[in-house]
Amino acid sequence: MITTTQIRPASVFLVSGGAKGITAKCVIKLAQQHPCKFILLGRSELLETEPDFAHNCFDEATLKKRIMQYLLSTGEKPTPMSVQKLYNQLASSREIKETLAAIQQAGGEAEYISVDVTDTSALNQKITATVERMGEITGIIHGAGNLADKLIEKKTEQDFEKVYTAKVQGLENILACVKPSQIEHLVLFSSVTGFYGNIGQSDYAIANEILNKSAHLFKQKYPQCHVVAINWGGWDSGMVTPELKKEFARRGIDIIPIEAGTQMLVRELHPVHHNTTQVVIGSPMPTPAAPLDSELRTYRIRRKLTLAANPFLHDHVIAGNPVLPATCAVSWMSDVCEKLYPGYKAFSSTDFRIFKGITFNETLADEYILDLQETSKNLDHHEINFLCKIWSKTPEGKTIYHFSTQVKLLRDIPPAPIYEKLNLIEDNIITTTGKDFYQTGESALFHGLSFQQLERVINITPEKITVECFWQEIDKTKQGQFPAYWINGFTTDLSTHPLWIWLHHYHQEICLPGQQEKYEQFAKTPYNQPFYVSCEVKSKTQTSVIADFFVHDKQGKIYSQLLGGKGIIFPAKLMQPKSQI
Repeated sequence: MITTTQIRPASVFLVSGGAKGITAKCVIKLAQQHPCKFILLGRSELLETEPDFAHNCFDEATLKKRIMQYLLSTGEKPTPMSVQKLYNQLASSREIKETLAAIQQAGGEAEYISVDVTDTSALNQKITATVERMGEITGIIHGAGNLADKLIEKKTEQDFEKVYTAKVQGLENILACVKPSQIEHLVLFSSVTGFYGNIGQSDYAIANEILNKSAHLFKQKYPQCHVVAINWGGWDSGMVTPELKKEFARRGIDIIPIEAGTQMLVRELHPVHHNTTQVVIGSPMPTPAAPLDSELRTYRIRRKLTLAANPFLHDHVIAGNPVLPATCAVSWMSDVCEKLYPGYKAFSSTDFRIFKGITFNETLADEYILDLQETSKNLDHHEINFLCKIWSKTPEGKTIYHFSTQVKLLRDIPPAPIYEKLNLIEDNIITTTGKDFYQTGESALFHGLSFQQLERVINITPEKITVECFWQEIDKTKQGQFPAYWINGFTTDLSTHPLWIWLHHYHQEICLPGQQEKYEQFAKTPYNQPFYVSCEVKSKTQTSVIADFFVHDKQGKIYSQLLGGKGIIFPAKLMQPKSQI
């Protein structure tokens, strides 16, 4: 029987890299909530007493001046390297002492061992001696690591060994010093670099992914142990310089605040997470955009679509047949373009046309073909334009075109504009809310649960309707072959529902999408929280209606805008299941 593990006052954690930096911050937070014992490992020397010249001197510039004077007094000529070396020794020793003091102040007990985790003999000898005083080790936190960031063609064997051995050999050596059966907690500090990859960090990615796999292997062999490999993102610490923060911001990568991150470590050690062996904490690591060349290319992608692979289609049934939402066709074409150029995002889709939708009945083709043609590139502005067409062939060999559009990829998406005509004042003209908008009669929206997220109508006029929406993210398996990435076909479809309500309210008619002039996206539409759609009606005839849709937050910041969206007006009875016609 597998039992969950609790951290007790008698628990003893062996922590590599645990006396300084982020690992030390995590250990201090752990001690504050679970006062126990910690054996901290690090390569830095702990100075029992500081040189006289360093006493009561904590300003970096002043301390370095004193170091220069000290070196001169010994007859040695000070150099920037020698001064920095002495300063680093003092600063490291002070940080180690601060960590030990903070653990003790929290009610814990800590000792520091100066040792290189790659030195097997010294590591085993020093740990054995410390265990006699502290007690048997019951937990391991492996936070040691080195960096040697370079493009792969510039890396040396020494670079690789420096990075790889600290992570991988270090873990092997630590595990060799402790009986695996007595370990109750094994925490490996891995990185999102191992999970996503990152330019210049091939060795670091390899080492961290080995830690991830090691966690799963150890858990399989010792299921009673609480094992977790934490794939950390970038921390808001000294290693993340202001320049690196700017680069992270440009790539949409959030950094982890120290207080939040250390608390997350403590949370991951709660028994409720006993069977979670790998987690990612922090933002994904989108790949930096690769340099463009001027060659214009063409691509052909073949895809088999099935109803079984796309459960959400049961919630998009027209006249008794599941139909692919036009918005999913846009996301399909945009996503494929993005995958051809990692680091770029689809900013716009223009001149989108529906020729013949894809219906999941006897007319479903054996395969659907997406043709992409690069029509232009702007190397200075990091821009690529595609002409996209989705088509298929009938059993008789006839070509059927389904959708087409022009997609623009950009490396840098423009800042989100503000919707100037924002009006969130309630007029209480339409009081229907939530799921009562859907499937309650001939005039109701036909969409099923995956799309039933229009919450309420805030206001409506003959020229405009404003609504509040809330898309509760559906399971990835239900999203099937059209998962919500940068462009979300589900929220885009939801954003068009207000026009249906407006059309029925004023004209007792309903419509389906026909085409759109332009779709632009500035930010991802949020999941699991409210967003707003302002739909401005531009024209109305007997057979069609044209509107602009602005998807924004409560302050009017625009996530996306669909301009010149054309709806084809249909009799309401055509939207009902066949059994009701």
